[in-house]
Amino acid sequence: MGRNADYNQRVRDERREQILSHALRFFADRGLSATKITDIAAAVGMSQGLLYHYFRSKEEIFTEIIREAFVKMNAAARALEELPLPPREKIRMAIVQLLRDIETSRDFACTVMMIANAGISDATPVEAQAVIREESGIPYAVVARIMQAGQWDGSIKPHDATELSMVFWTVIKGLALHKAVNGTAFKAPDARILTSMFFTEESEGDDHAEQSTWGNGS
Repeated sequence: MGRNADYNQRVRDERREQILSHALRFFADRGLSATKITDIAAAVGMSQGLLYHYFRSKEEIFTEIIREAFVKMNAAARALEELPLPPREKIRMAIVQLLRDIETSRDFACTVMMIANAGISDATPVEAQAVIREESGIPYAVVARIMQAGQWDGSIKPHDATELSMVFWTVIKGLALHKAVNGTAFKAPDARILTSMFFTEESEGDDHAEQSTWGNGS
């Protein structure tokens, strides 16, 4: 019985993730208002009635996508901050990984577009608005602290750390939106273009020396 229960739960979890994945692309392309629950059910290959066993409404699906996105994003940001690496390395690692995610993951770009639209739309569910309000500042705060630590060791340019963080995330989100619009035609820029915005000249020299390692995806 235990084995059957584990299998059933695994199947249920997989179906739930399929619903969220297909719904994400509808919401990113059409927005919440223009997306129908029947569209999501058809894309997943289940009846509308069965879908309601997983989520009560498209608004609940919408909110859950946003909640899960921030859980993953904020966990990654906190893990980055805790790495036993110099601040410059943390920023460089974040830039390289985020550019890779933007270029290779359609869902990443769709999630950024969906959250951006949710932040300015009157149709966004109250619960989703609360998640955005409470969670969206965490990655900005983390990067600002890393930038400030880098200023203390001389590797990050001496601008306001909060403003540097804002520029960091604005560029990343802008590139993600560009990918969402252009699809497979999008090619991520060289990571050194972004690092040059934040690193001092001395630390940029180190970055150029190590580019061969990061450039091959290792």
